[in-house]
Amino acid sequence: MNSTTTDLVIVGAGPAGTAAAITARQSNRSVVIIDKATFPREKICGDGLTTSCLRLLQHLGLDPSTVPSWQPVDDVVVTSPSGRKITYPLPQNNGSYAAIAERRDLDFAMVQLARTHGVDIREGTALDTIVNEADTVRITTSDGSTIEAKYAIAADGMWSPTRKALGLATPGYLGEWHALRQYFRNVDTSSERELFVWFDADLLPGYIWSFPLPNGRANVGFGILRGTIKTKDMSRLWADILQRPHIREVLGPDAEPEAPHRAWPIPARVGSIPLTLGRTLFVGDAAAATDPMTGEGIGQALWTGITATEATLGASSPESARAAYESAVHSHLAIDHRFAERLGKILEHPLGTRAAVRVSGANEWTRRNFARWLFEDYPRAILGTPSRWHKNMFSQPGAYGEEQSVGDVRP
Repeated sequence: MNSTTTDLVIVGAGPAGTAAAITARQSNRSVVIIDKATFPREKICGDGLTTSCLRLLQHLGLDPSTVPSWQPVDDVVVTSPSGRKITYPLPQNNGSYAAIAERRDLDFAMVQLARTHGVDIREGTALDTIVNEADTVRITTSDGSTIEAKYAIAADGMWSPTRKALGLATPGYLGEWHALRQYFRNVDTSSERELFVWFDADLLPGYIWSFPLPNGRANVGFGILRGTIKTKDMSRLWADILQRPHIREVLGPDAEPEAPHRAWPIPARVGSIPLTLGRTLFVGDAAAATDPMTGEGIGQALWTGITATEATLGASSPESARAAYESAVHSHLAIDHRFAERLGKILEHPLGTRAAVRVSGANEWTRRNFARWLFEDYPRAILGTPSRWHKNMFSQPGAYGEEQSVGDVRP
């Protein structure tokens, strides 16, 4: 049996896990990541990257050129239930505020980046058991190895095997949202840098999207709030959605699917499930950290991974590490998520959605700032949280601009 001792062991090599690992290595801590998958691997996702997500990726050192499917977004086009169409422009010549990247490519690039930092990544290796002890956390893996560490970070998804092994899983949990996506090729390229969202009345508060990818490709899909539509009916509904005139207009007459559609659940209840136990901290989907209004989760995964690691780096004890991480999540993500949930109630009805689109598109200022708010250029509930106010909170540059710093990457 192979035995390893390290500062930090991470279960899961997605964005949350690799962000945690890179953060630890930046402070010269030893790190082992295990993941049952081998990379690159398929990952079902909407593939959208918000402003806060992009800033975090830049902070971690990711070079967009290492992600083949990376596609910047200039404008967001939203259509209300009445058919009213409004274009929300994102800032130009000041860095990037939104992008699309296939998760297969993004996650592989992050794994490669973590390796350049000296992270020991063990692919094709699943968690078998985990035990929190007074001075260490011990993991055994599917290949019979043992890993002992000061702390463990569980970045292993919504149905976290780590959470289950520690007795913290919720039986029957299926997530707050459910989404379906399909990749298309030969998409009309007349709007190749525009992102489309449709609020069709029969899906509210869910929505349909078309996210642009390079070379005339697109990630097209829809998401629903669980309980509004039976998930077993989503495939049938998808066939109908693809024939709707406003969808066909954007995709164009030559668009064709590359592969069958795929569906996945989305966990969005951060703050209502345990975030820690002993020397183990949960991040990303394992912490149910997805935005409850949009279903976006990559930025939240990165942030929780970074924040959890930083909590362990400065901790004098497991108690202080847990307290620091839980306090940060509740002070930032949980507050924003509660605010987003309340706003989501408005979108449950056509009149509310129509009013929201009308108000947000009233003039050039509202359109510009709504786009930045939607893409998390600043936190959802920033107006109600004065502790996060700062001089440039509404005028930060985007990510990856020339000679521009990341700025404050915290929500």
